[in-house]
Amino acid sequence: MFKDKVLLITGGTGSFGNAVLKRFLDSDIGEIRIFSRDEKKQDDMRKRYGSQKLKFYIGDVRDYQSIHSALRGVDYVYHAAALKQVPSCEFYPLEAVKTNVLGTENVLEAAIANSVSRVVCLSTDKAVYPINAMGISKAMMEKVVVAKSRNVPDGTMICTTRYGNVMASRGSVIPLFVDQINNDQPISITDPSMTRFMMTLDDAVDLVIHAFLYGRNGDIFVQKAPAATINVLARAILQLMEMPQHPIRIIGTRHGEKLYEALCSREEMLAAEDQGEYYRIPADNRDLNYEKYFDEGSRELSGVEDYNSHNTEQLDVKGMKKLLLKLDFMQKIAAGEQAQPDE
Repeated sequence: MFKDKVLLITGGTGSFGNAVLKRFLDSDIGEIRIFSRDEKKQDDMRKRYGSQKLKFYIGDVRDYQSIHSALRGVDYVYHAAALKQVPSCEFYPLEAVKTNVLGTENVLEAAIANSVSRVVCLSTDKAVYPINAMGISKAMMEKVVVAKSRNVPDGTMICTTRYGNVMASRGSVIPLFVDQINNDQPISITDPSMTRFMMTLDDAVDLVIHAFLYGRNGDIFVQKAPAATINVLARAILQLMEMPQHPIRIIGTRHGEKLYEALCSREEMLAAEDQGEYYRIPADNRDLNYEKYFDEGSRELSGVEDYNSHNTEQLDVKGMKKLLLKLDFMQKIAAGEQAQPDE
């Protein structure tokens, strides 16, 4: 399906964009367009990959005309552009709305106007039962996707993937822990019992490809993933770096953080289709006539659990080390080399 096709990645200079390039550049895909605001990172990518298949477009999803122009002639879109740092979104919630909600609206409108055949939007577990501005903006992004998918022309498919913690992605805790150890600073842990889903960037690309191949309009796809406590993650990193006695400092839960994250709500699990390694959550396509739901319900919630990082497979230190060693830069660190994850 990718042979000679044109793929555009919004926010393409980030960790996800780099992972997609590593997967696709040597395939028979025709062209990959990187759409982002950061000209320095685009120039770095141009030099790093040196591929004729790679094209760069400066623009911002907040600006409809810039994304509309970049989408001319595009077959497929991976929409990864986002504000995703919890603290910055807490301080500037309207900025999160402008990028994550209104920016997504621009991408979808431009994709429809340019007859793009498939659009996969990237969301987060923080959109489920959201308590912070970033999660709320991503939850609204998902609603925009579902609403837009109800009225698209034939030949266009729009769906969403929802991720947990993508290990070693930009701004994530693993590079932070490594930097703190290398700089002889204590590892800063919010709550040792806090759990998070653990996914590699390869897992993230696999999930997007699965959604791309099997998605229907309005679907949300979730990959089943293991989880670990922050304490287990820290101890695994310290053991791989052969510094098990390095100090750990408990700083307490920060504003906007939860003890655990959910990838599927209880309400979604009632409708979710189990696809083996994935859950498919179909869109709620009821019409706007809610009168019939006032007198008679349609679903029973008692006894149904959400799918969260407390009730999924829990990794111990040994399992976490094995997963960490799937990351190229952690392999180098474990071998005593200096390394940083791709930006």
